[in-house]
Amino acid sequence: MENWTQTLSAGTLLGIAAGAILLILVLIVRFRIHALLTLMIASLFTAIATGLPMGSIVNDVLVKNFGGTLGSVALLVGLGAMLGRLVETSGGAQSLADALIRTFGEKRAPFALGVASLIFGFPIFFDAGLVVMLPIVFATARRMKANVLAYGMASIGAFSVMHVFLPPHPGPIAASEFYGANIGHVLLLGLPLAVVTWYFSGYLLGQVLDRRFVVPVPDILSGGRQDDDAPKEPAGAGTVIGIMFIPMLLIFLNTGLATLAAEKVVSTDEGWVQALRMIGATPVALLVSVSAAMFVLGRKRGERGSALEKTVDGALGPVCSVILITGAGGMFGGVLRASGIGQALADSMSHLGIPVLLGCFLVALALRIAQGSATVALTTAAALMAPAVAAAGYSDWQLACIVLATAAGSVGVSHFNDSGFWLVGRLLDMDVPTTLKTWTVNQTLIAAIGFALSALAFGIF
Repeated sequence: MENWTQTLSAGTLLGIAAGAILLILVLIVRFRIHALLTLMIASLFTAIATGLPMGSIVNDVLVKNFGGTLGSVALLVGLGAMLGRLVETSGGAQSLADALIRTFGEKRAPFALGVASLIFGFPIFFDAGLVVMLPIVFATARRMKANVLAYGMASIGAFSVMHVFLPPHPGPIAASEFYGANIGHVLLLGLPLAVVTWYFSGYLLGQVLDRRFVVPVPDILSGGRQDDDAPKEPAGAGTVIGIMFIPMLLIFLNTGLATLAAEKVVSTDEGWVQALRMIGATPVALLVSVSAAMFVLGRKRGERGSALEKTVDGALGPVCSVILITGAGGMFGGVLRASGIGQALADSMSHLGIPVLLGCFLVALALRIAQGSATVALTTAAALMAPAVAAAGYSDWQLACIVLATAAGSVGVSHFNDSGFWLVGRLLDMDVPTTLKTWTVNQTLIAAIGFALSALAFGIF
């Protein structure tokens, strides 16, 4: 690889890239082949077509980039899933929702449920969040003798924006890795962006949709935990919020010290600075949080030893597919970089005058519309656009904006090929036309607002 030189023209390389993307779409959409296998096939096809040395393709390009991506992503996603599982089984969701309703009042119950979902959406993945919160949402709407959309969209929209924009969710983690963005910066910018986006696309839109569409509270869920395994003393709202804030505060501490070091306020040679930054590194921050949750929330269920181990182990199975797909996205991105396609794309965008920020958004949006999965769209778009982003020489804050703009593109125009479309439609007992007029509108509004805010922040920095 060291002595290898690309001899194909930029046009040929871009044609191969287009063919690879088309292959991904056909395999996923037409033949329903798993995204992991699809990305591996596309990576191998692209490597061979661009003339990379046959003896170097597997170990030096495919495996190396796959493993390099997993090294930073797998720990974060796995630990985040464990934290979410511990919160889910502790009864903390019900406690927090009840506390927020008492605080905000029954008339603002949708807002309260949305805030609770924002908090729980930090570590809990989208699908799991719906399962945890929708029974509470349904019970609250039923108690208020109201239709469900105002309550449901506030909660669903909250989980969606947190899943799309914020670590430790896999999409933004992978995009941060591909772009070389600091996760602390992504968190600092992504949190207010997610909250503002949710307020308009989830809470306010839910109020509007509730007046236009009559969607009664469905009977598909009974309204809260009913199983015998529920904790006798659910975790208190304050306890859960405190645990949720541990990783955020530690990561922010790391980012703050890095900023102070860059401004020469503190020295990175100081032992205490190095120690605090180590604790604030994202894997360690999540490890601290999971450890605290195991001790505090596990005790609420009376779990010890093997029972607690079983609880956290149960969180890992559902995220294995996501982790492997993310690694395969890194593999595909590595091929694009090694073959010179990334640089050809960067040069072409420069000649066409398309800003890189807009290009990242549009590529992610196109992939989302074509194949459905937001995580696959974000991961693939970031891998594809990483060379163009690297060539532009952006600052750390601008790189965080690029991550958020790409994430915004990955969520728009959800329709029939998105599992979330069917999940939300089924859980709310809506027909397909109503799901298109509610869920699809919500996802598209998230994309539009998220991109607008990320572009605004990019201009400022």
